[in-house]
Amino acid sequence: MILHYFLTVSVTRHTKDLIASLSHLPFNIIPSKQKRFDRRMELSSGSVEGGVPFNDLPEECWANVLSLTTPRDVCRLSAVSPIFKSAAESDVVWQSFLPHDLESILSTAPDGSLLMSSASSKKEVYFSLCDNPIIVDNGRKSFSLEKKSGKKCYVLSAMDLEITWGDTPMYWTWNSISDSRFAEVAELKDVCWFEIRGKISTCLLSPETLYTAYLVYKFPPRTYGFDNQPVDVTMRLDEGEIGARTVSWNPQGRRRYINGSVTVRGSVHYPKERGDGWLETELGDFFSAEGEDGELEMRLFDDSGHWKSGFVLDGIEIRPKDVSRAAS
Repeated sequence: MILHYFLTVSVTRHTKDLIASLSHLPFNIIPSKQKRFDRRMELSSGSVEGGVPFNDLPEECWANVLSLTTPRDVCRLSAVSPIFKSAAESDVVWQSFLPHDLESILSTAPDGSLLMSSASSKKEVYFSLCDNPIIVDNGRKSFSLEKKSGKKCYVLSAMDLEITWGDTPMYWTWNSISDSRFAEVAELKDVCWFEIRGKISTCLLSPETLYTAYLVYKFPPRTYGFDNQPVDVTMRLDEGEIGARTVSWNPQGRRRYINGSVTVRGSVHYPKERGDGWLETELGDFFSAEGEDGELEMRLFDDSGHWKSGFVLDGIEIRPKDVSRAAS
């Protein structure tokens, strides 16, 4: 029954692609309209009524079918049925989940060629990119894949951002710290004009995907100037504004003062603590359409005139939106 459920979901989700793929095979496993596929599975005997027994179908057949689903579907199916376990190891399956421009992306990574040459399979390459983000664009970006979907994820390092007064040592310094994936982070010394911009070409992102951008940062023990003023965030695509919001610097919507704290109320977005010791603040969403080729800009701006100090910037992360979490 579990196998039947996953097959039904996968076939429903990818019906056209599945039929196109299977129609080229030299045997018929697609029943007539009167004998629908999802009603003809007999798992106990391992066969499809009126068709070829499941166990007699070649592995490449099932590899082609699995390649038209998703990485999460493949892992689930391989875990519940021996029919798919072997096919799920095929390079045909995992190559379909890797970005078509992966070779170009890895060409800008110091250890990109090593990853491809040392991996024993496409599956190993896939999960390595999911679990171990790789530094690309000559150290300016981090690249990885979302494990459940294979969608591209990027982190723009502080070095890849436009920071007002960022090249002036009396306002910002550049340091190396152990818990950042990048060679350097930006640490604020003292400014009253706080502005950060990040830009990325939309053609680098996965098409037909809803993305969310996050500012990744932390506060050192000695910090001031971030308590009294929420900041404005805008997102633009090719100079046209596509989103705006207000964000607070403090988790749980609380402002920190020397004596006590005050809860901030209203439609303000608050940071969350990450598992890696950093904070992240959601800057906004962007839908990457098929064939999109523009420049996405994220701008965070505080012109309140309040002096600030003690802020460590790691970068801006752009990853597929977790729709299930957003709905909960």
